[in-house]
Amino acid sequence: MTLPDLLAPTYVQMLRALSFWLDKAQAQMPGEAADALLAARLAPDMFPLSTQVRFACVQAREGMHRLRGEAFPPAITELLDEGRHAGDHPGTMAQAQARIADTIATVESLAAATPDADPDRAIAHDLPIGLIFDLTAQQYARDWALPQFYFHVMTAYAILRQQGVDLGKADYVAHMFAYLRPGTMPAA
Repeated sequence: MTLPDLLAPTYVQMLRALSFWLDKAQAQMPGEAADALLAARLAPDMFPLSTQVRFACVQAREGMHRLRGEAFPPAITELLDEGRHAGDHPGTMAQAQARIADTIATVESLAAATPDADPDRAIAHDLPIGLIFDLTAQQYARDWALPQFYFHVMTAYAILRQQGVDLGKADYVAHMFAYLRPGTMPAA
């Protein structure tokens, strides 16, 4: 399995799950109540839901561009800046859904045109605070790209649960039902 074959489907399935969770929130809390969820936080010193959505999109885009050995396009910087200031400008559910849909399209497009990445290729991953991590492409995918992406997706899930959105484990692993052996679903 190549690194793009691992990352792209993972990003897409979990971004689709995130989109579904936001849909459920809107169905359960219509109107402005759903948009108000975007300002919710797990703790006062954590970013709000709107930032978690944006940063999940950033992580997916960064992972794909980094595997391609490309500089990040301006859209990533814009999402990061929006996310950092989302406490003051959380936006709307429609905007969050548009960001997710655009990220899914971007990831799918990049995956279709990403050559097999050398898993031993050196990657210097620098953070805005000055830290630089020297990793192989495989280490980057395993130790940074996936964990950081899941952190933001799961924090979004936790915020939605904390705010009373009716989500359960089946909503988190909905993609697994494609693999369900016929006749093994328990009766309700």
